[in-house]
Amino acid sequence: MATTDNCCTLVPYFEVNDMEAFRALCDRFVEKTSAEPKCLFYGFSFNGNQAHCREGYEDAAGILAHLENVGELLQEALTVSDLTRLEVHGPEPELAQLREPLAELNPEYFVLEYGFRR
Repeated sequence: MATTDNCCTLVPYFEVNDMEAFRALCDRFVEKTSAEPKCLFYGFSFNGNQAHCREGYEDAAGILAHLENVGELLQEALTVSDLTRLEVHGPEPELAQLREPLAELNPEYFVLEYGFRR
């Protein structure tokens, strides 16, 4: 059975060079993102000097709005960390809307084919 879920997740991983500065930015990312109407969940998790932003959006438009909203913060974060991997997960019709706008970030795309969302 195919999914009717349009949820898209952005899955970035960072290697952090200055953890204190990066964690301060995390507070700002969370505060800024909390006002986004299409954001379903958002948070940071850590493993040593690696950070992961766990984030999900109602659809592709939610991801694009988020990136516009936090663009300056992301540039600041990249001065104290390196983006080591970026994945985008979602159904193909939503991913198709992201391929061109996200091209310079060189993400890996994972097509959602089965499942459900409550």
